Amino acid sequence: MSEEKNWKASFILVALGQAVSMLGSHGVQFALIWWLAEQTSSPLMMGMAGLVAYLPMALLSPLAGIASDRFNRKFISILSDMSMGVIAVIYSALMLISELPVWTVLIMLCARGVGSTFQQPAIQSVIPQLVPRDQLVRTNGILQLMNAGSFLFGPVIGAALYAAFPLSVVLLSDVVGAILASIALGIVKVPELPEQNAGKRNMIAEFREGLHVFQQDRGLFRLVVAEALCMFFYAPLSSFYPLMTSDYFGLSAGYGSAVELAFAVGMITSSLLFSGVIKAERKIRISFTGLAGTGVLSAACGMVPAVYAGWFVFAFLCAGLGAFSNVHTIPLNAYIQETVDPGKMGRAFSVLTLISSVSMPAGLLVSSPVAEKVGVDVWFFISGIAMLLITVTILLRSCADGKKTEHKESR
Repeated sequence: MSEEKNWKASFILVALGQAVSMLGSHGVQFALIWWLAEQTSSPLMMGMAGLVAYLPMALLSPLAGIASDRFNRKFISILSDMSMGVIAVIYSALMLISELPVWTVLIMLCARGVGSTFQQPAIQSVIPQLVPRDQLVRTNGILQLMNAGSFLFGPVIGAALYAAFPLSVVLLSDVVGAILASIALGIVKVPELPEQNAGKRNMIAEFREGLHVFQQDRGLFRLVVAEALCMFFYAPLSSFYPLMTSDYFGLSAGYGSAVELAFAVGMITSSLLFSGVIKAERKIRISFTGLAGTGVLSAACGMVPAVYAGWFVFAFLCAGLGAFSNVHTIPLNAYIQETVDPGKMGRAFSVLTLISSVSMPAGLLVSSPVAEKVGVDVWFFISGIAMLLITVTILLRSCADGKKTEHKESR
């Protein structure tokens, strides 16, 4: 009983710390993106913002995964969090000294992307070191619930601070979150992994081992391929949400934050279900369902008319997008944490980060000029239809192969 209390207390402390950190990050991210949208009103500029934010992940994810498996994951997570806080302080101080040009925000977003690239695989790999295997779906649901709470209140805080204070002041909320998250993780004792003798090994060979994890599991491999193809269309949408509110519907920052709230409510609802009700025994199939649902709702967002009442429909659909994002992510993360060797887990999660980070810039390079010419609503529709076709095609192929295997085994 005392052992169960220990892991629960450690997990909750880490999860709360990460939630507070994300609360500050979401608030700052909302303020930065909204400021950029107000200053430029350009899908191309918004696309550039997403591009520079994800480019470090595309370039550094393999290194981040190897570092997470070679070195102390707790130290990497704390260092990454604190580095992003220091960057926020530096940029805030520069804004107070002089009026910085708009493009400097791109440098800020790029630097934050570097910190996030190293932080994500490290903290995701720490969780299964703290939590029993049979509790991973539930704890991932709780973690996503806390993250969704941060996603819910972060934009509200960001919008309120942005309305009351200059951007230089808003940036400081990121520092507070980083400090509290680092303290929480610093207190927790994380069990050490067996020595891997990684220092004598080739880094390219180590990253290949991370890729081999997915090649060994056909179901997981197909899911990851589907995610990679879908993210090419879906990932750019996160850069276009502010423009849907400000340009397409012609509404203010308050409505923009309400859209983020709706998305977070959907995330919270699905997180509650996973943490308490849904057992998620067929994790791969459920994760596929999350991708398909996201495609359907993205296409629906693109068909909403540009009238005031249409914004409420858009917000409702965004709540559904938040819910289905967890339906995809929670079972996928839990499946990897359950099945992958702990010594390779950092590299496995870095492969997922690499997929999303490559898909985002690649998608933005295509979507930004398209959205600039035909409108962000059209890209929502295009991305939704494409995601649905990709997911259904790969899932049907997977089911067909499964039936062939069963038929061979029965003969």
